[in-house]
Amino acid sequence: MELSIDDVDAFIFDFDGVLTNNLVYLNSDGNEWVCCSRADGLAFDVIHKLKKPVYILSTEKNAVVTARAKKLNAIALQGVVNKVVALFELAETNSYDLGKVLYVGNDLNDFKAMQLCGYTFCPADSHEEIKKIATTILKNVGGEGVAREILENVLKINFIEILYGE
Repeated sequence: MELSIDDVDAFIFDFDGVLTNNLVYLNSDGNEWVCCSRADGLAFDVIHKLKKPVYILSTEKNAVVTARAKKLNAIALQGVVNKVVALFELAETNSYDLGKVLYVGNDLNDFKAMQLCGYTFCPADSHEEIKKIATTILKNVGGEGVAREILENVLKINFIEILYGE
């Protein structure tokens, strides 16, 4: 499948296992932190330069998700009980064609949502059922530059050109 940035209305990323390595670290006070890739941070900068909307859609409601979304300048939709309902609402509110939404998920709570979207991706370490329905299985595992891989290797975006006009 040849995919161009012009084919995409919006980007939607699950958080845990996509933008993180799917591990949670806890300190003795119960505070959580996760591991994210700075490569994805640069990818989000490029998405913004391309003037494409980008969302983080998570069943978790967690300060870690809020902080990372703020850093990435992405809209965080958290505590989402039903990702299908959230997708329909997002599409209706913003006039997105779900057939032109690029969704990245990794686990079973993404399954039904991914079936609605035209372009679906998953990290290499995703659940086997997700791999069966994804349009593309990425080479990277979650938390190791999934967004960057999509932009550079699939959409063939030249980061230097976009970021610096060269």
